Amino acid sequence: MNEIKMDRQVWDSVTFETQNDDLAYWLTKTPAERLEALELLRQIHYGYDPVTTRLPRVFEIIESTFG
Repeated sequence: MNEIKMDRQVWDSVTFETQNDDLAYWLTKTPAERLEALELLRQIHYGYDPVTTRLPRVFEIIESTFG
């Protein structure tokens, strides 16, 4: 995520009549490339924290009533 930077000074506005054919673009990509792009968008939107990607360990101390 750190190596990806967005140029916020470049943008394009289009109407529905003149919009690019995004579907044709994504159909040229493999399913793996599409999933990789989706994962990147998910990380950008929700944030990415490698610490929380691991499952948390839960420890519980059980005291025995049979002594």
